[in-house]
Amino acid sequence: MTGLPAGTAPGTVSLTVGDLDRSIGFYTERLGFAVRSHGGGQARLGTRSWDILVLVERPGARRAPRATGLYHFAVLLPSRAALARSLARLAELRQPLQGAADHLVSEALYLADPEGNGIELYRDRPRAEWVREGGALVMSTLPLDLDLLLEEAARQPSAWSGLPEGTTLGHVHLHVAHIAPAERFYRDVIGLSVTTRYGEMASFLAAGDYHHHVAINTWQGVGAPRPPEGAAGLREFTLLLPDAEELAQAAARLRAAGVSIDETGAGVLARDPSGNAVRLELTGKGQ
Repeated sequence: MTGLPAGTAPGTVSLTVGDLDRSIGFYTERLGFAVRSHGGGQARLGTRSWDILVLVERPGARRAPRATGLYHFAVLLPSRAALARSLARLAELRQPLQGAADHLVSEALYLADPEGNGIELYRDRPRAEWVREGGALVMSTLPLDLDLLLEEAARQPSAWSGLPEGTTLGHVHLHVAHIAPAERFYRDVIGLSVTTRYGEMASFLAAGDYHHHVAINTWQGVGAPRPPEGAAGLREFTLLLPDAEELAQAAARLRAAGVSIDETGAGVLARDPSGNAVRLELTGKGQ
């Protein structure tokens, strides 16, 4: 099977939120997202020229505990300087972090929005520094020196001014009920390649030679149920394909695998075996 081409990348992540104004305030004031559109109970946020996040309000909606869905979405910043500025902004506002890590391929900060959705802010190390052993990419979770990162922020000639241009959605990390069927879906049907695994509890997949565009885990418990209809959290995420023929082939693989798909909107919408929705679109659509 021919996998998805190297130009494939995540486009946007769409979330149901219980309080749209509160969420917009968080993402704009603390993380520097720009509001690209707002109305009709939803908003599209990102950089000034690129959508990253879609928020859809369902008043009073709450995240379901110990269910499949979003673990975190990851905002890829274009440089270490940009990551340093974001950390300094969070420190200035006394925004709690859930963690920080050096993953060898990247450096990352972790936090949650007011609805409990996980967020990763990260920058990639140069690919020449990535290490592969036995065909697998070497990744780890090592301590990240936050003091050193703050020192870099202090040396920057320009102050924090929101998300810089070039910021994108780097990857999406999902809670699933079972690793094996989810991995088969994203590898054999969608067309991503497994780059590394963490034992039997997590797998990382990508198009081309990236470290991962999609990750899956069973950290909510093996066999975790789907969230109830209307719960806050993940609605869908998009993968942008650079070629119409690749999109057609991916749709054909979904049909051949017996996966129910929806082609009434932009691209092709399907659900993985745990109910997480992924939409395949052409690059540039919906932006």
